[in-house]
Amino acid sequence: MKILVTGGAGFIASHLVDRLIAHGHRVIVVDNLSAGQKENVNPKASFYLTDICDAQALEEVFKRERPEIVNHHAAHVNVRKSVEMPVYDANINILGSLNLCELSKKYQIKKFIYVSTGGAVYGEPKDLPVQETCPVEPLSQYGVSKHTVEHYLSIFYKLYGLNFTVLRYPNVYGPRQSPHGEAGVVAIFSELLLQNKPPTIFGDGSKTRDYVYVEDIVAANLMVLGNVGDGGIYNLGWGKQISDLEVFHTVRKALESQIEPIFSQKRPGEIDHISLDSSKAKKELNWEPKVTFEEGIRLATEYYKKLQSTK
Repeated sequence: MKILVTGGAGFIASHLVDRLIAHGHRVIVVDNLSAGQKENVNPKASFYLTDICDAQALEEVFKRERPEIVNHHAAHVNVRKSVEMPVYDANINILGSLNLCELSKKYQIKKFIYVSTGGAVYGEPKDLPVQETCPVEPLSQYGVSKHTVEHYLSIFYKLYGLNFTVLRYPNVYGPRQSPHGEAGVVAIFSELLLQNKPPTIFGDGSKTRDYVYVEDIVAANLMVLGNVGDGGIYNLGWGKQISDLEVFHTVRKALESQIEPIFSQKRPGEIDHISLDSSKAKKELNWEPKVTFEEGIRLATEYYKKLQSTK
């Protein structure tokens, strides 16, 4: 199949592109390189330095390449910045996504795979791990913008027959994740510890997230390429809470460091606790995570050690 991947120069989507090509698919990558790196793009993919907010340039890609499937990873993912600059966040995550929806309708895309967030759409759920039936009550503009597109996809399906699957991601980590940003705590901790610098933990370290290794996330994307998961919304996660302090100690142990963290004030818009129930994905997609947190941290830190040695 011919698959267009937005954000394909980024952390998660570049791994997906590699796997798609390894499975014999033809891949088109659209990325403005605001966060992604050109060197992440598989040389066998067709690359377009294009912004999803530029509808005209985006249509030129659709017109020329005629993709069969759109896998939409490109997004503004900075929660803190979304709180400070909600219009900026909405322009990318809502209007940019709508450009893709419109073009997918016009060029009769067979399926639109949309990457949403399980870590931000639910707010502070009463019960954990959270299921897809839980009320959506985001506490940040980022959570609002990502969830809004889910509604648009439902409408595009009902009105125009645009098939879709929504994957709600947990905290994803692994090789290629950038340490330069507010997300990617494993990458941030790794880089700082390798530089013998103390990482900062925002809050008291008790904040929890559900961590899944990148290759497990890629596997879920591959499973919904066909007619599996049509019209569905799926949580991806272990259903386990891992605290910031536990992440720090696991990374520190893997790197054999003795450095202690610095604690700072909690940032606005961040939830305290989340974990995702993925039993629906297991039942309907035959997906479940396989790489344990300890093994994933070992693989991730090995990558950052090699990266550090080349600098």
